[in-house]
Amino acid sequence: MKRAVERYPPSLSGLDATTTVSYGTHMARIQTIVQLTPEIVKALDQEALRTGVSRSALVRDSIDAYLKDGREARITAQLVRAYEEIPQGAEDEWGDFGQQMRDNTRRTLQRLDSEEDGAGLTW
Repeated sequence: MKRAVERYPPSLSGLDATTTVSYGTHMARIQTIVQLTPEIVKALDQEALRTGVSRSALVRDSIDAYLKDGREARITAQLVRAYEEIPQGAEDEWGDFGQQMRDNTRRTLQRLDSEEDGAGLTW
């Protein structure tokens, strides 16, 4: 289904109904119909007016935020489960990582002290 594109250059007149043009960029979109109560529509319109965006943009942004929050919650839950299975600082097949870090830090500081002493640096 083709539709006329108004207020756009003639080069964009061949776009189909699922393409929206914004600031010279193309973003495919699928139109969907959602039934809302009058109260929700009124709240959407008030928020759109307050924030200076269209109702459609507000709905899209809200859905994006909701889905992102859901993804982040799932990732957080996976991390929590992983730390419950192997608590941080627990010894694993690699050994005690915390102790390895302390040992490496101690050796590095000793090497630096030795280099400074060899160079005649004193603090």
